[in-house]
Amino acid sequence: MSTTIRIVSSASVLAIAGLLLAVDTPAQDDHSHLIAHDSAAPAKLVQKVRDATKQFVNVNAATAAGYGPFLGCVTGPDHGAMGIHYVNGDLVGDGQIDATKPEALIYEPTPDGLKLVGVEFIVDAATWAQSHTAPPVLEGQVFQLVNSPNRYGLAAFYELHVWAWRDNPNGSFVDWNTRVSCEGQ
Repeated sequence: MSTTIRIVSSASVLAIAGLLLAVDTPAQDDHSHLIAHDSAAPAKLVQKVRDATKQFVNVNAATAAGYGPFLGCVTGPDHGAMGIHYVNGDLVGDGQIDATKPEALIYEPTPDGLKLVGVEFIVDAATWAQSHTAPPVLEGQVFQLVNSPNRYGLAAFYELHVWAWRDNPNGSFVDWNTRVSCEGQ
């Protein structure tokens, strides 16, 4: 079965929001899974994201704030993984970029529950192009264009990953993280 989802209008965003299902995961008070960043990490944006998302270490807080799972755990054949994206449809549909309000929170499934590992900033490419001539930039980081068709069945969009809660040996803004896995599902 193949499902195609396009984010091109408010109605589409509402449709995505309707697809998002809340997952009841036990509360996690243990923060020992968090890995501290070394001094080489791009401190400003990573720290800003950590400060803004620390409230979502527990996935139940994310669902209470309007985030829900989208498309399952994303993994690559040889790139590592991204994890499970919890998307906030209202934020995707607003066409705005705000370092304190990521459109998606990314969780790694583990035997002990979901662990927050990063975020993804997302903006619909057509919406962005209506009032901009260049790709979005956040704290000096240029977003990547993901054209359509794509593996997610979405209209073209711009995205930027920030691995704020799990170090990525390839960089804090690289899509795939070799230290994230979907094996714990």
